[in-house]
Amino acid sequence: MKKMLLALSLSGALLGGSVAWAEEAVTVPTPSEDVAVVATTDTSLTHSELAVAPAEAIAAPVEEEVKLDTGDTAWILVSTALVLLMTIPGLALFYGGMVRKKNVLSTMAHSFVAAAIVSLTWIVIGYTLAFSEGNAFIGGLDKIMLSGITTDALTGTIPEILFVIFQMTFAIITVAIITGSIAERMKFSAFVAFVTIWSVVVYAPITHWVWGGGWLGHDGALDFAGGTVVHINSGVAGLVAAYMLGKRMGLGRESMAPHNLALTVIGASLVWVGWFGFNGGSALGANGSAGYALVTTQIAAAAAAIAWLITEKLVRGKASVLGGASGAVAGLVVITPAAGFVTVGGALAMGLIGGVVCFWGITALKRALKADDSLDAFGLHGVGGIVGALLTAVFASEFIMGDKAPTDMMHQLWVQAEGVLATIAYSAVLTFIILKVIDLVIGIRVTADDERMGLDLSQHGERVE
Repeated sequence: MKKMLLALSLSGALLGGSVAWAEEAVTVPTPSEDVAVVATTDTSLTHSELAVAPAEAIAAPVEEEVKLDTGDTAWILVSTALVLLMTIPGLALFYGGMVRKKNVLSTMAHSFVAAAIVSLTWIVIGYTLAFSEGNAFIGGLDKIMLSGITTDALTGTIPEILFVIFQMTFAIITVAIITGSIAERMKFSAFVAFVTIWSVVVYAPITHWVWGGGWLGHDGALDFAGGTVVHINSGVAGLVAAYMLGKRMGLGRESMAPHNLALTVIGASLVWVGWFGFNGGSALGANGSAGYALVTTQIAAAAAAIAWLITEKLVRGKASVLGGASGAVAGLVVITPAAGFVTVGGALAMGLIGGVVCFWGITALKRALKADDSLDAFGLHGVGGIVGALLTAVFASEFIMGDKAPTDMMHQLWVQAEGVLATIAYSAVLTFIILKVIDLVIGIRVTADDERMGLDLSQHGERVE
């Protein structure tokens, strides 16, 4: 708990200074430096293993030089493309189909522009803050603008420059998920400013905590592919943004029906396919761990879709197409932190639980929160991420993880809860501050006339006929 409170002081650490009261960080091997090339009998490192690799291993005598593996490299090349596919066009279509016709272009532009902006912030400063050596809370600046990363530098058995862009696609989709909460009412200029700042000040530090050698990874938090880093982080930020923007005009009085659910189903399908790169690629190699991650991903998505449809039929009398698509996404979110740690039985159970809980998240919980989370970014990603992170402690299997499996489920559950609470607190507080500053400077919400006109015309001068 002490570390969670200290995490809220990260804004000072962002300036690059050391935190004297933080316990010594566990550093990530930096393959771009000759002394940091580590040889082990198992050259495949997942995200979590990169985060908790013992410092002694870095200085250990080299038994066998680690070399680039072309199979691993080819798989991560493909995975990178698949994860980018999740955002453009996947998420753009998924969200675009759910808004009113007058806002479809602006909604799709959010995902497209997020991909462009985050690509730049990531190479300039995001990657170094997330993955270079620093302290327990933030990385250093030694890899700013990817300084020192040569074509020969390795992360595990893949080129480090490939690891950079693979991780970039995670940062992109995290920011894009937030846009589901702000659809149909945020100024485009404010959105651009928010994305630029948030991707550096919020996303990069939390990534460092979990995967970059920070305190959560050191404590043993399990997050195979981004339950905390991506989904809880973006879901909470979206909820805060929804509160700060206020409700859409006419909500509850006017029809807010989706203009084209065919686009949403196509988008959800692309997201589902792309998730194989998201989870399978997080094994950082073409190996059995990647294979298991693909299977558990598919099973969880399928189970959650069915669970959602059954629940919706019982509650509302009909099983909707949108419900099936939303259920599949819920299952994908829930399995993300556990994809490489659980058996297919665990994935099945997590999917069934996730489908029901996320349905509750976008119905009863949404009404209780009284926030206009337009496209249910929090209900799907925030709630699903929390459920997945906690259930990872329950279903983490020695059959899959071997001697790396947690030996005390209750202790692991606390570690997972610690990561959940820290991510919620940091993301919520910093998102509020960023949006408050932007609101004071340029405003974050469009005018009433612009909102009535639709953001396609008012913000972009275009519309769909």
